[in-house]
Amino acid sequence: MDFVARVYVTPKKAILDPQGKAVASSLLALGYDGVDDVRLGRYIELQLSGVTGSEAAGSRVDEMCRRLLANDVIEDYRFDIEEKLEEQGA
Repeated sequence: MDFVARVYVTPKKAILDPQGKAVASSLLALGYDGVDDVRLGRYIELQLSGVTGSEAAGSRVDEMCRRLLANDVIEDYRFDIEEKLEEQGA
């Protein structure tokens, strides 16, 4: 089966995020009140093929995140997995 995994990596709450602070400050300067905090991170989309099911795909993506995609000392991650639908030709 083929799957699409969407991985979201963000700094842990205890880690200072200067880029997020700069964006929050800029939003305030542009008149967007009510933005209390901004955390900048990364979005990673993975196309997986040859995986036997969604549980196996989740296990595989979790291992990828722990080994390469996220630094577990300073970052948190989460991911969503869905089965890839066959694209229809035109």
